[in-house]
Amino acid sequence: MASPRLETYCCPNRDAATQLVMTFQPKVFCGVCIGSASISLLLTTLQLLPKKGQSPRKMPKASSSATILLLISACDILGGLGVIFRSSVWLGFPGLIANISVVNGTDVWPSAFCVGSAMWIQLLYSAGFWWLFCYAVDSYLVVRRSAGLSTIVLYHMMTWGLAVLLCVEGVALLYYPSLSSCEDGLEHAVPHYITTYAPLLLVLLVNPILFRRTVSAVASLLKGRQGIYTENERRLGMEIQIRFFKIMLVFIICWSANIINESLLFYLEMQPDINEIPLKNIRNAALITWIIMGVLNPMQGFLFTLAFYGWTGWRVDLKWQKREIPWESMSSSTAGENAYPSPVNYQSNIHDPKKISTTDSQQTDEAISMLSEGNTSGDDRLARSSPIYQGW
Repeated sequence: MASPRLETYCCPNRDAATQLVMTFQPKVFCGVCIGSASISLLLTTLQLLPKKGQSPRKMPKASSSATILLLISACDILGGLGVIFRSSVWLGFPGLIANISVVNGTDVWPSAFCVGSAMWIQLLYSAGFWWLFCYAVDSYLVVRRSAGLSTIVLYHMMTWGLAVLLCVEGVALLYYPSLSSCEDGLEHAVPHYITTYAPLLLVLLVNPILFRRTVSAVASLLKGRQGIYTENERRLGMEIQIRFFKIMLVFIICWSANIINESLLFYLEMQPDINEIPLKNIRNAALITWIIMGVLNPMQGFLFTLAFYGWTGWRVDLKWQKREIPWESMSSSTAGENAYPSPVNYQSNIHDPKKISTTDSQQTDEAISMLSEGNTSGDDRLARSSPIYQGW
């Protein structure tokens, strides 16, 4: 699981709320994290592997949205590996973590492991949040025909740059002036929690707005393509809307417990004594949400693949297959020409409304295909029978 409490626990003079959750049934908690992360890692890998009897859909050009979806899954996989490694070490070497509570300037390995593993997990999941935000932005720009594969470079710079910057800045402020003598009080930890939860709240608040605008733009594209809005096109627009809804539903399910848990712990930190009897229900709620976080945070990787692609099946195809080169298909068949259209000479189409209409139709098809890429549900296959997929 990913929580800023992991970094806070690395300070020997940690606060009482962090001590409460981190020392609550540590063996059970680590076992839950290992089990959840292992199941998610196995199923996510199974989802992404090629399946027998399935062939990738031909696209006119590579899709930045498809690349972003794979990068989100990669962040979840690497973050899950970090959870498994950290929890396994905690279970196998309980004395290593116990040494963190003792200020010992000669033994730096416990603190180094604590900080390194916590930063690895936090960085990967934060990068996943930024990639999810980029996916919403890219989906909107694709429909507006303002994005392309070249924008993936900008997404890389923004995602990794902001993730590293916020993670390093937050940790540096948390461990000031040094790891062995962190400042006491809640004030020095607040910037760390802000930099941790900023991308999470960004996705939670901004992505629904971008997804809603994208769905509206898709409906306008489908209506303007032929001047009518058929049942198949309406179903295709609904498929894209449902896909966005499932993405946000998975995100809310996996991370709402973190927001609730952090709110409860901050409330406990502001109390003179968190062990008072009137605070018992709040302490219990904080401990329950802490265990829930250990289950749901690592499961995000698998649940996201279900939202992105649906269930892809168990039949894995590990045989290497030669992929057809685009220019070979262009020269060998008419279908290849349809799948990889030649560049359009806009100058020659100025006085030809039919060619301009065809070009706009191809751009519309391309945008819709990118948004629905990877969706293998029955409704999506039915939607492909509409004119929007003709010529691919």
